[in-house]
Amino acid sequence: MEFEFSNRGGEEFAFEHLVGDKADAEIIWTQLGDVMVVEHTFVDNSLRGQGVAKQLLNRAADYAREKNYKIEAVCSYVVAAFEKSNDYDDVKVS
Repeated sequence: MEFEFSNRGGEEFAFEHLVGDKADAEIIWTQLGDVMVVEHTFVDNSLRGQGVAKQLLNRAADYAREKNYKIEAVCSYVVAAFEKSNDYDDVKVS
């Protein structure tokens, strides 16, 4: 699944999968300097159980690596993923 980068205005950004003009999957963050404060992950019911939330997080983590950013997890999904896996240790705020 491909995710588009979106500048939502101000310091708010997202990676999203669009169907028409509506996002059926997205991860949203506020950019504070070199820290991405990930506040929300959404996956439509029609996509649940397909690993889409993990794909979104992986895309955000890759973006953080590309830009030398860190990720602060506020979203409950991202908090849980950070606790369960060491895959994001290089990008998470310690």
